[in-house]
Amino acid sequence: MPTRDAVFPLRPHALYALHRYSPAVRSDGFLFVSGQVGAREDGSPEPDFEQQVHLAFENLNAVLAAAGASFDDVIDVTFFVVDPASRFERAWQIVSEFWGEAPFPTATVVGVTWLAGFDFEIKVVARLPEPPAG
Repeated sequence: MPTRDAVFPLRPHALYALHRYSPAVRSDGFLFVSGQVGAREDGSPEPDFEQQVHLAFENLNAVLAAAGASFDDVIDVTFFVVDPASRFERAWQIVSEFWGEAPFPTATVVGVTWLAGFDFEIKVVARLPEPPAG
């Protein structure tokens, strides 16, 4: 019997199978989403940094939607950025397009030296919406 309730988006990119991980796992009313990158369908990185950030959020939103959630349900966010000194402000301008209204989720930004060919990654925990009564 499986011990994980894995969630996959409608059109998953190739990295999930290639690296053997689930995009997200549901547990006790929460959704734990693996780090989402700006991966094209074949798993390759989007070369333009701003487009890579957009695509990472699109991939994240697809995973959230597959679980019946949205970014409004996100309670904790971790961003990983290669070379944050030169890229953080550029990324943050794009993040605000997806961020929504206050109150905002908690957020942590981590500067890293390597993300397997990517320059930006977003990992979240969301509280799953209550199913409608009835």
